[in-house]
Amino acid sequence: MRVLVLGTGAQGSTVVRNLENEPNVTEIICADCDEQQVRRLASSVSKATGRCIDAGNYDEIRRIMDGCDLVVNALPLEYGKNVLEAALDAKCNYQDFAACEGIGDSWEDGMEIMLTEYDKRFREINRLALIGTGTAPGIMCIAAREAVKYVDKAETIYINVYDGVKTKDFMPFWWSPHVALNDMIDKPVAYINGKLVNTEPFSMPITREYDYIGKRITLVEHAHDEPFYIGRNRKSLFKNVKNVHFKYGGTGVEFGKKLYDEGKLCRDVVKADGVETTLNDELIAKLPRAPRNPEEVKAIIDDGVVSEKSAMVCEVEGVKSGKPVTVEYHVHAPGLTWAYNNYGVSHEQYTTGNCGFLFTRLFVNNKLNHKGLISSDMLSDCENRQYLKWAEQINITTEVRIKH
Repeated sequence: MRVLVLGTGAQGSTVVRNLENEPNVTEIICADCDEQQVRRLASSVSKATGRCIDAGNYDEIRRIMDGCDLVVNALPLEYGKNVLEAALDAKCNYQDFAACEGIGDSWEDGMEIMLTEYDKRFREINRLALIGTGTAPGIMCIAAREAVKYVDKAETIYINVYDGVKTKDFMPFWWSPHVALNDMIDKPVAYINGKLVNTEPFSMPITREYDYIGKRITLVEHAHDEPFYIGRNRKSLFKNVKNVHFKYGGTGVEFGKKLYDEGKLCRDVVKADGVETTLNDELIAKLPRAPRNPEEVKAIIDDGVVSEKSAMVCEVEGVKSGKPVTVEYHVHAPGLTWAYNNYGVSHEQYTTGNCGFLFTRLFVNNKLNHKGLISSDMLSDCENRQYLKWAEQINITTEVRIKH
């Protein structure tokens, strides 16, 4: 099997390295515009060859797919449509850590088009496209599927993500600041009383207290895919749930909310050195880039780690045997120091990269029995069990807590 991995950042590089150990994979092509990073990654993996490409050039993207069985898209969102269209033309299976921008008049319209029109187009070529395949969305969609099994009827589903990692070396985001801050500007989507609605960024706070965090935490509305996926499939897969929210908290949220409250987090056009840009892009350019290699991660740790406590919890409020019940489905993953000491990466690289790779592993081991385009909450129970079994083997574990 020949696999193309587009993007050699935190997620893409993890997928490439893991694919090295998959017997069914004969060749890995890793491609990015960063020639130095491509060369470094390809030289460290015996099955890999590197290609320097412009992801904005459709013809380049399309040519590199010739002869590939699977395309893994770990590029920024704005390149998604190019890659998706090229994969269709090349008749490749397709995996995306997120989803695409630039399809439809709005994000919601684009998602619906992907899950209907693009679904039909992938069915016509007898291939599978799987979107939302990281941690959130990704393993948290599987967590939601597992959590609803403990109720007869679901009322509300919360996807709660708290990233409490804090270091003395200022690092507000351990993934792309571009993605993080743009998500904080966008109006979140939620399902409320069975209808898709837009909420306000940083609004509708909830508080939770998880024993392994050691303090009460606050989580707020945040633009993410899960409410759309789960809400769309609420009747068939999620016990006809009425309300679905994605809630986010931690170091990055605290930083982003301060900027938002000061009016600095916006897409207003400004001029910088005679060039038109936005306040958001100007801000992103000044932020530290997420670490991508062991030397960068080590330097941050050596400077001092303040906190490593994080949480990923799918919470389902519902009814079981006629009585109210709350199900907490916790996903536990290694912290920053453990991830570096054992694998030379950050906690974000380890968790999101490996959670994404496990979807790739389902592909390359022929464990996915679907055609068309689906989101990661739509896998079968058998596929979810296999995924979680593999996750446990790499220290990404789950725990169910039921409160009556």
